[in-house]
Parts: sequence; C-alpha cells; structure tokens
Amino acid sequence: MSVMDLFKTEVENAVKTALEKIGTNTSFIVEVPSVETADLAVPCFLMSKVLRAAPNDIAKKLAEMIKPSGMISDVNALNGYLNFSMDRSQLVTGTMNDVLLAGDKYGNKVSNGIRVNVEHTSANPTGPIHVGRARNPIIGDTLARCLSMCGYDVSTEYYVNDVGKQAVILAWGVNNISEETINKDTCNATAKDCHKADHKFVTNYRIANKMMEEDPEVQEQISIMLRKFEVGDANTVFNVRKIVEAMLGGMKETLANINVFIDTYTWESKFIIDGSAKKIVENLKKSKYAKHESDGAYYVDLKDFDVHGKNTKFIFTRADGTTLYTTRDLAYHMDKFKRSDKVIDVLGEDQKLGSKQLCSALQILGCNKKPDTMFYAFVSLPEGRMSTRKGVVVYLDDLIDEAISRAYSEIKSRRSDMSEEKIRDIAKIIGVGAIRYNIIRVQPEKQFVFKWEEALNFDGNSGPFLQYSYARACSILRKAGKFREVVDASKLTDECEIKLVKVISKFSNVIELAGEMKYVHKLPAYGHELAVAFNQFYASVPVLNSDEERDARITLVKCTKIVLNNVLNCLGMGAPEEM
Repeated sequence: MSVMDLFKTEVENAVKTALEKIGTNTSFIVEVPSVETADLAVPCFLMSKVLRAAPNDIAKKLAEMIKPSGMISDVNALNGYLNFSMDRSQLVTGTMNDVLLAGDKYGNKVSNGIRVNVEHTSANPTGPIHVGRARNPIIGDTLARCLSMCGYDVSTEYYVNDVGKQAVILAWGVNNISEETINKDTCNATAKDCHKADHKFVTNYRIANKMMEEDPEVQEQISIMLRKFEVGDANTVFNVRKIVEAMLGGMKETLANINVFIDTYTWESKFIIDGSAKKIVENLKKSKYAKHESDGAYYVDLKDFDVHGKNTKFIFTRADGTTLYTTRDLAYHMDKFKRSDKVIDVLGEDQKLGSKQLCSALQILGCNKKPDTMFYAFVSLPEGRMSTRKGVVVYLDDLIDEAISRAYSEIKSRRSDMSEEKIRDIAKIIGVGAIRYNIIRVQPEKQFVFKWEEALNFDGNSGPFLQYSYARACSILRKAGKFREVVDASKLTDECEIKLVKVISKFSNVIELAGEMKYVHKLPAYGHELAVAFNQFYASVPVLNSDEERDARITLVKCTKIVLNNVLNCLGMGAPEEM
C-alpha cells in the first residue's frame, strides 16, 4: 500500500471510532481536497440528515473527538468538512519512496482480474474521422488507459458498421460514380491525402447520397443492393466489405497518428452470418411486448420501461423481415457480455434514447446485464455542427497536420541548435499532445466548440506546457549528472517542496477517479496542477546550485519526472526529453 493509502485507512478508522462514540455507524466518504486545504477530507453533508445537525457542527464535534496521532498531524473543521493533514515527515519520505520504488508503475493498482470491454470510436466508415467525433477515440482510449492502471484487464473494441444503408451507399458510389463526375465535384481530399481511402472515397459517398435523393432509379438500385446484403448474397457482402475495409484502413492510420490503437474490430455483418441476429428476432417475437405493424414490421412496446411517446416502439425487423442495426446491436452486446465482466460504451449524446431502448430490449430478452454508458457532447465549429454527408467538416487529419505545423514553427523559432529531423520528431509529439490534452480537459458531457487558438495554445493549461515541464525535469537531471538518491524530509522543508510532494501523492487517487468514476477530465487538470507545482518549486529554491539539500532536491525532481511521465502516458501523449 502507498503512504496515502495507509493514511486514508488511518483517517477512516479515526472517523469510524468517533462516530461510534456518538452512537452511529453512518457511512461516509474520504476525499482528496485541494492541497492548500488539507491532505484528506470527510464531507459531513450526507451525515446531516441522519445526525439531525448542521454539517459544520458535525465536523466541529468530530474534530474535537479526534486527536492527532500516528500519521495524522492535524484535524480541523471548515465549511462542513472534516479536514486531516498528514505528518510532513511521513508525507515526504513515504511519497518519495513510493515513487522511486514503483517507477513507471507508480499509481497502478494490483490486478483485480476483472475483464472490462471498452467500445469506443465505432465511427461509420463512410469518410475520414472529423473533429466533431474526435472526442470519442480520445476519451475512450484515455479511459481504457486509466482502467488498466486501476487493475482491470481492459480490451478496447471498435464496432464496424459494414451492413447498414450508409455502407451500401458508399459501396454503390465507389462502383458506379466515374472519376469524371468526382473531378467535377469539390473534393476535400488534399493531394497528400489521396492515398488514404477514407479521403479518396468520401466524395463518392457524398455524391451517391445526393443522387439517391434526386434519382428514384439510383434509390432502387441501392435498395436492391441492401436487400441482397441482408440475405447474405456472397458477391454483395464481399464487395461492401472490401470497400469498408479500405475506408477503415485510412481511419486506422488517423487513429494511430493520435496514439489510439484498438484491440478488436468486430464487424456488424458477423451477427447476420452467424445467425445470432436472427435468433434475437425469434426471441423478441416470443415476448409479450412484441407487436407488428400493418406492413409486417415487428417491434417491442417499451411503454412499461420508462420510455414514452413515439419512442416506445423499438422496431427490430423491417416489413420484409430483414434485421435492423438495433437488432444486430442487441446480438453484439450479448456477445460482449460473454467475453467481459463489465461492458462500457462510449457514445455521443445523440445516442441516449437508443441506449435506453437497447437496455430495455436486453431486459425483455432476459439478460440481467446492461452496458455502462459514457456519453459525450459533440465538438462543433463556431459556425455550427459538422456533417460528413453534407461536407461541413474539419477532418481530424487536417487538425493533426495543422497542430504539428504550428508546433514545428514554434520549436524552429526557439531552437537553432537542433537538427531538422529532431525538430520534426518533437513537433509531432507536441502537436498530437496538444490535441489530446485539449479534448480531454473539457468534461465529456459539456458542450465543446472547437477553436484553433485554444487547441494549439502552447501556454497555460495545455498539453505543450505539461510536456515542457517534463522536458525541464529531464534537463535538470541531465545537468545534475551523477547524484545520490536522498529521501530526507529534513532537507525538504520549503513550502514549495512540500506542496510539490503533496501534489505527487494525489496521483493514485486521480487515476482512481478517472478510471472508476470515468472522470477522465480530472487527469489533465491534475497534470496541470503538478506542472505548476514543479515550476514553482524550481523557481523558488536552487536545485543544482544548492548545498546540503542538493541530492534531496534532485531526487524530488526525479520523482516529479516519473509522475509527469506516467500522466503523459495515461493521457496518450508523448514525453519529449527536450523541447
């Protein structure tokens, strides 16, 4: 156990004993407040109703009953919180020893053996990933990294929509629209991106959509192709799958460029081919909630499942008996439940109703499991929402290129001593880091208007600032040369040193919040707090030129470097050793 875990246990026991003395065993939680307030705190608001007293009065009464002892150096009440401070000597030595012993594993929990499936991204393979959907892979990947650190056996997954109408429209467009027609259209693919199928074929998809809306013959051809796919026509399935795979290849390249690598790609067509979608239909038809429309389409009525109005109809077959995305999604989730102990779906906010309907249908099927869903608000432009079909987009590839270009210009203006190759390598690390950090720092459910000046801000609360702090720590250690690791609280007494150690000690708790509670936005906030505390530390006290404190301070720099590296890794950002 880390020193903070031991301290938390001591605080819990002290509060429990005090509550027993006043005749109650009411539950409570222990929080990590800001470092200026305390090291740990117990909010007394939840106890107020049980104890029939004001939160601050409860906190004061408990504070009077708990005397400092062991690791607890101070107990006080403030604004309804019972605050605890740890003995400084034990805080410093315990935290630094924990970091040095664990190294790049600092903040990791022991394996709990629980298998967690995190499905994220799952963008329709009809065009390049645009900035509006960029939150999904970055949130999903960061969450998966945090869950791994929390001790879970994590597998990430992408559900490939190769069956629906959009995939068929894409395939029809690629097979039937001439190069001449495409050249007349305004193509969004830049010259360097034309090798990527997602950029190359998105114009086919866009033109095909327009032709289908205007030409009944095209609409009929696409409908026939869709029906053939649904009944498993080998040539149609092969044709659509081949084009979708090409599109997906381009999208994978984009994801790799932002350090997102997915473990498993599950194809929607699998559930038609293996018969599991058909079995879902059969089981739903047997349900007492099953009904059918006059045209023959089947649905289940969800009015008994807290679903209201026109949304109570959950249609699971078309009039011609073919399955829908909703049906195959049920089969997909049943499959995921067999492979995992816990299933997490990262979805856009527009999927809230669909997710609720899915969970209701799972209940009707007798499934006692349901996905844990994490919703996010879409990224929009100042001009409005993005749409691949309408061509109103900023592609993620373009954002990556622009971020790297700006990072390159910034480094080039500052470092005349660095080789061109090195500048380009570091620019890529910084540009990608800027994107990931900027997207994660905003709470997922909050609206996010994308602005270039914010995404590529190299000062303040940004990815480049966090990476710069790491590079600064590396620079200090290089200049220090050989040194003796010293963990001695008597050598680290300045308030800036103590504050830095306190921030370092919070890392494990932040990882727990980011993983267990899915508060991934807490991680960049913590990274910024750590970077600020580190900058204040080396600006306030001499490190390389200090006397008897030198080795202790350099050791603290090493601890900071380790934790900064762990934060950057968990955020999916590179850790450049110089900038």
